Amino acid sequence: MSRMLPGTRALRTFEAAGRHLNFTRAADEIGLTPAAVSYQIKEIEDQLGLTLFNRTSRSIQLTPSGAVLFEAAAQALETLERAVGRARRMARGAQQLRVSLSPRFATNWLLPRLSQFRKANPTVELTFDITDDVRDFHADDIDLAIRFGSGRYRQTRCERLFEAVIAPVASAKLLAEIGRPKTPHVLFGQTLCHVECTTEGMLWPNWRMWMAAAGIDGFDDSRCVAFTDTSHVVEAVIDGGAVGLVDLAMIRNELSEGRLVQLFDLGVSVADDYAYHLVYPENAVDDPRVRSFCAWMLEEVERKDQPAAPALAASA
Repeated sequence: MSRMLPGTRALRTFEAAGRHLNFTRAADEIGLTPAAVSYQIKEIEDQLGLTLFNRTSRSIQLTPSGAVLFEAAAQALETLERAVGRARRMARGAQQLRVSLSPRFATNWLLPRLSQFRKANPTVELTFDITDDVRDFHADDIDLAIRFGSGRYRQTRCERLFEAVIAPVASAKLLAEIGRPKTPHVLFGQTLCHVECTTEGMLWPNWRMWMAAAGIDGFDDSRCVAFTDTSHVVEAVIDGGAVGLVDLAMIRNELSEGRLVQLFDLGVSVADDYAYHLVYPENAVDDPRVRSFCAWMLEEVERKDQPAAPALAASA
């Protein structure tokens, strides 16, 4: 009977197709072509002697047999993923602490301070999962995550670090050419750039939002340049002479070294209560590695060398 069951790869393809009810979206998720997904589904149906999807020219739907198999496949894959996560955690040893965090936070905040943690905690070996994706602690072999959001996540503990305050910055070179702007209106003739992204459905502040907070309504942002990553905004400001909206906490080094200059005291936050958080499973609250890392992070946040908060902040 076991020889009649589809392999794990085929089950993953079927599960994605059953979840999306769309071969194209399933193909995008698992890195195949829609034709390859369709072919694999047909192979499973031939192998089992069952019709799993009703197909029309515009849509696909699970058959009753397909719905039964889809539920079982989803549960089986989740069980396997969690088992693999536990196995990896056992294999890497008790002293390793695996932290998931975004590339932006890793490069601009954590890594410059990492030697300090290692000096204070020589027995803890840190490894990193650098990604913007939200990981599953059990399935993805993650002990702790640093994430930006509301901090309301099921079956986890969250420690608030600091909020994101978005403010305009420019390079010292550009300011030497145009002078320091006295009012936001002076920026109208400059190249303005910002990050275009959402977090938990909340849009990160753009120039239209910042100008509105500064009392300028109806700002035409059609000529603003949007990037998908803060590092691209910083690069455009330093190398290209643009004026950028950036998260001040993520450019501490550039501000302290004078490569970037904050132009106005007004900063805009993403939303009330949204902030960077330490997130870890509830059952890890007594893990000495997690406790050590959290205590060190919270102490670093309180250090006086943090960027000063803007005098005025507004929610987007």
